[in-house]
Amino acid sequence: MSSFDLRLPTLRAAYRAGTLTPRKLVAELLTKAAALNPSFNLFIHLLTEDEVAPYLDWLDTQDIESLPLYGVPFAIKDNIDLAGIQTTAACPAFAYTPSQSASVVAQLIALGAIPLGKTNLDQFATGLNGTRSPYGKCRNSVHPDYPSGGSSAGSSVAVALGVASFALGTDTAGSGRVPAALNNLIGLKPTKGLLSTAGVVPACRTLDCVTFFTATAQEASELLALSARPDPRDAYSRANPQWNTPRAFGGPTAFRFGVPAQLEFAGCSESPELFAKARALLEAAGGEAVDIDFEPFVEAANLLYQGPWVAERYNVAAELMTTRPAALLPVIRDVLARAPGATAVELFRAQYRLQELKAVCDASIESLDFVLTPTYPRPVTLDELERDPIGPNSLLGYYTNFMNLLDYAAVATPTGFMNNGLPWGVTVFGRAFTDQYLLGVADLLQRESGVQCVGGLAVAPGEPGERHTATHDRMKIAVCGAHMQGLPLNRDLLARRARLVQATHTAGHYRLSALPASADGTRRPGMWRVTDGGAKIAVEVWDMPSVEFGSFIATVPSPLVLGKVELVDGSWVIGFLCEPYGVQSGTDISGFGGWRAWLASERGTSS
Repeated sequence: MSSFDLRLPTLRAAYRAGTLTPRKLVAELLTKAAALNPSFNLFIHLLTEDEVAPYLDWLDTQDIESLPLYGVPFAIKDNIDLAGIQTTAACPAFAYTPSQSASVVAQLIALGAIPLGKTNLDQFATGLNGTRSPYGKCRNSVHPDYPSGGSSAGSSVAVALGVASFALGTDTAGSGRVPAALNNLIGLKPTKGLLSTAGVVPACRTLDCVTFFTATAQEASELLALSARPDPRDAYSRANPQWNTPRAFGGPTAFRFGVPAQLEFAGCSESPELFAKARALLEAAGGEAVDIDFEPFVEAANLLYQGPWVAERYNVAAELMTTRPAALLPVIRDVLARAPGATAVELFRAQYRLQELKAVCDASIESLDFVLTPTYPRPVTLDELERDPIGPNSLLGYYTNFMNLLDYAAVATPTGFMNNGLPWGVTVFGRAFTDQYLLGVADLLQRESGVQCVGGLAVAPGEPGERHTATHDRMKIAVCGAHMQGLPLNRDLLARRARLVQATHTAGHYRLSALPASADGTRRPGMWRVTDGGAKIAVEVWDMPSVEFGSFIATVPSPLVLGKVELVDGSWVIGFLCEPYGVQSGTDISGFGGWRAWLASERGTSS
């Protein structure tokens, strides 16, 4: 059985070189998938030769350079519609054949990707282990004694076994992250609404997210950039802000990350050490770890199944539950059985409590770039799930269930293996619309941990200068005068929730001028870059929410402008500069080395 390197850059290179064609690749992958399926139960339906032919025929008429996903094979979780192919949600009695593909599927196909089939899942996407399916238990890709993880079971295994370049899953409580961790993959759970859920069988429609499984964070970044679009078919669709474009994907620098003060490993002897190594890796890369109170996150997580949100999950299967309950697996019936008793009063009370918890959780991560957690406390075995289908499944969601309730973005990242060979990983999560930044952190973890991805392929460390700096929903600005801490205009930063990151100096290429006082009496300096005779000027670097930046710019008077300023460590940040005509009207004070020193001298002179 042939094996291909299915990573996106490798496939592009092979197609361009003419050493591989989509027809050859798809034929071999379908053969491989058919051979693996009896053992792993990863597909509910593999496309036949006739069903895949229209996609291949269309590609024959296209220029490879015009389609960013030309000939890229992908798998689709079987609660996501593919036109003309039955959608089952792992419940034969529920099955229907859609005439239209889900929006995200249609997008990917239009970009050149080729669907291979519909993958197995926990019935109605209710489960985190991959064993709750009438189409068979989906086996772990590495270790036969462990589940694949779910509910996006087959999608994760399809990528892990080298059958697809990437796969679509869904995630309401961890279904796009737990299977990734158990199968050595990147699992991107994007911000709610960033990827359309039109054409997706709901689990909890207000919480559902479409997810990507990939071999590398770089590929997930590319796929997200191609598919994050507002969709008129989806009332929950949200526009992607410009700070969350591919430019945000890169190497994180000088970052602060949260770590739960109360870590739960459920008695596992190996997970604590594996987590400590991931934390140490981030600290070695320049990160500062900050303990955060994790109890509010855990309480929010408990609301998902212990609160009235189970009624939303019940909604899609309500008719079967009342008319044909035997059509659902017993464990699914047990989960959904108490939903009809939930009242509107209980729902509102739970919503109020969730909002209280969100305020606390948001505040705890406001000054952080992201939070690092294990993806689950410990793996659970198939034997454990056989004895108790509920408890071990719930354990897998300890670090995942709160994410969509609190509207955070998250990426599961492989960082190591347990002694028995089972993959192990962490999750990085952060505020909504920081997806590309989080993928940059995942990329750092994946590269520096040295963990090989699908097929034993290495994710090589990046060359110096190869990647730009990762960014997110906050941006840094260097100030050199009246906006500095304790000075008159610092209020303009504080009013925009800015925080001081560091007091430092520019590179030695700048001059500083004391400008004439403005009409309100405020004194400001003007800084400009020179080729010769420069000095290091004292500056402060502040960090503010990107949404506030436009209003801040509006407060900047002429002749001051904002441009890029080089700091003494060689990095560049946005900062205050002065137009040439303004410099000429001021007094050169570069010899003082900064605005505060000059102000101190002025006070001394006046006294």
